[in-house]
Amino acid sequence: MAELLIEFFSEEIPARMQARAADDLRRLVTDKLGAAGLTFASAAAHSTPRRLALVVDGLPERTADVREEKKGPRVGAPDQAVQGFLKSAGLSSLDQCEQRDSGKGVFWFAVVEKPGRDTAEVLPEIILAAMAELPWPKSMRWAANTVRWVRPLHSIVALFGGKVLTGAFDLGNGASVPFGDTTRGHRFLSPDAFTVTGFADYRDRLRAAHVILDREERKAKIKADAEALAAAQGLTLSPDDALLDEVCGLVEWPSVLMGGIDEAFMDVPSEVLITSMRTHQKYFAALDAEGRMAPRFIVVTNMITTDGGRMVIAGNERVLRARLSDAKFFWDQDRKTKLESRLPALEKITFHAKLGTVAQKVERIQTLSAAIAEATGADVEAAKRAALLTKADLVTEVVGEFPEVQGIMGRYYALGQGESPEVADAIANHYKPLGPSDSCPTAPVSVAVALADKLDTLVGFFAIDEKPTGSKDPYALRRAALGIIRLVLENGLRLPLTRVFAAAHGAYSVGGLAPAETVASDLLAFFADRLKVVLREQGVRHDLVDAVFALGGEDDLSRLLARVKALQSFVGSEDGANLLTATKRAGNILRIEEKKDGASYDQPVDAAKLAQPEEKDLYGALSAASEAARPLLASEDFAGAMATLARLRGPVDAFFDKVTVNAEDAALRANRLRLLSQIRATLNAVADFSKIEG
Repeated sequence: MAELLIEFFSEEIPARMQARAADDLRRLVTDKLGAAGLTFASAAAHSTPRRLALVVDGLPERTADVREEKKGPRVGAPDQAVQGFLKSAGLSSLDQCEQRDSGKGVFWFAVVEKPGRDTAEVLPEIILAAMAELPWPKSMRWAANTVRWVRPLHSIVALFGGKVLTGAFDLGNGASVPFGDTTRGHRFLSPDAFTVTGFADYRDRLRAAHVILDREERKAKIKADAEALAAAQGLTLSPDDALLDEVCGLVEWPSVLMGGIDEAFMDVPSEVLITSMRTHQKYFAALDAEGRMAPRFIVVTNMITTDGGRMVIAGNERVLRARLSDAKFFWDQDRKTKLESRLPALEKITFHAKLGTVAQKVERIQTLSAAIAEATGADVEAAKRAALLTKADLVTEVVGEFPEVQGIMGRYYALGQGESPEVADAIANHYKPLGPSDSCPTAPVSVAVALADKLDTLVGFFAIDEKPTGSKDPYALRRAALGIIRLVLENGLRLPLTRVFAAAHGAYSVGGLAPAETVASDLLAFFADRLKVVLREQGVRHDLVDAVFALGGEDDLSRLLARVKALQSFVGSEDGANLLTATKRAGNILRIEEKKDGASYDQPVDAAKLAQPEEKDLYGALSAASEAARPLLASEDFAGAMATLARLRGPVDAFFDKVTVNAEDAALRANRLRLLSQIRATLNAVADFSKIEG
């Protein structure tokens, strides 16, 4: 067994592409190894700003011999069919084939034995094919070359068993990059070329040349060094996994330094300072003991400094000072204008060509927020005021420069102009939750406005038939629906979605929208799918959600969740599982007999025609269960209703054990089929049991 080592050495690969490219390289090469019949023990990919590397261990020296049999046409078949068969098998005459009696006639069979190949012959084909198929998000040509790569490619290490593979990557126009055993270290600290003999040698010599090959090791070093630097100042590192991931892709030999922020900038909201630092300079923030932003920043360099980093820190402080001067200027200018005075500017911003302007959206959010606030017991006037100002910060200078802080800045400006804290918080929180890890608003006014914003968006885009399709969701409608589900469920709201959809639809003044009923129906189905995603994460089966939604008319998510969870407990019990089986049996018999007879058996049971004790007992049990479950369902005691239904197990089992449904007496048969229909109707008051799997 031998080891394959590949390295593509180039100019700096964009940080956001490196990890994905390494995964793609490993996938492409290992898939092609498998297709070539080459097994291996392990495969690991690595990336740094200037290189992609892959090591595959445990490869055989030679591919296995292959014996293939191919069935051809019947003996005596037309010559055209025979020639086609020979061509497909790579043979020249029938002398190379044999005849076999298959039991259905005598056929020609081709037996082709392909001897194995040296792995060293196969690998160059695999490497070059993988290079051609690497799905770079963006690539380029350079010099006179016609072939594209992510950045100018300088060298390729391709070693198998310590020996250089024969091959080269064609760049077009007569240029190529040959396979070799030579690479380079850090661009500035160790730029000289050196040869390698295998992965362990490659990794160790890179480290000696100031390159940490392992991405996770670089990340761990950056984080540990930054935390230690902050701790030395009595501070903590502000968590930022996305920035850590990006910075890791910018350095091969990370060195962490701390600089200072002028106190003059510290009155600017910390969100603006942090956004400016991370977006433009890739700096980490530090926090004091109270969790407030400290006047410090942490920068990761790709160099070893000789002066303790003083010059690097001074240079970064100078650049940051210029950046933050802009941010402070914008902050100071924005506070001179009240949010309400900015509202006319929203008339010039298009929300969507078919749905009007942002100013019109604000009007709709106001109307909807008031309705939701009234329904949920929130302060209606506060909700209307917050809704009016939700989008005003979009036309401020700070948000124009840093879109990431929209909503957040609205809160600061609102507090600065004397708005109540609940109004200001609602402005900041109306985009929330942005994802499963984002916090969900709980303050009543914030919840009302956040719901209104998302509902308006969903209803509008569904009304113009801009629904998510497959993996495409350009308007983030799935996220909006999941946000609404979280807002409703986590706050225990009783919100009838159909009425809210109608109110949102009615707030639109533009034409060309689908009817409100159609939009509501489509959205309920969409919410059912999204709810399955949410509940699946909580361990709830998707078919139980289907079973409750199938009842129709259920648009209260909190009530629906309670019903689903009660149903889950019910079908998880022994009585529930057995009753489910019996109910499905009843449903199957009914479906078959109704189809055969062309008639429905949902009429009332005639008690006088019940002949056997078991069917009389079942009829009585069904009537009693239905009577007992009705008030429990009305009071939303779904667990109690399920417990009542569970008592039907005995009578149902006894009925199927002792009673023949398809009796010879037509009247008796019809009455028993009506009894089966009553089983279905009684249980379907809780959920459509036909939708439940198992």
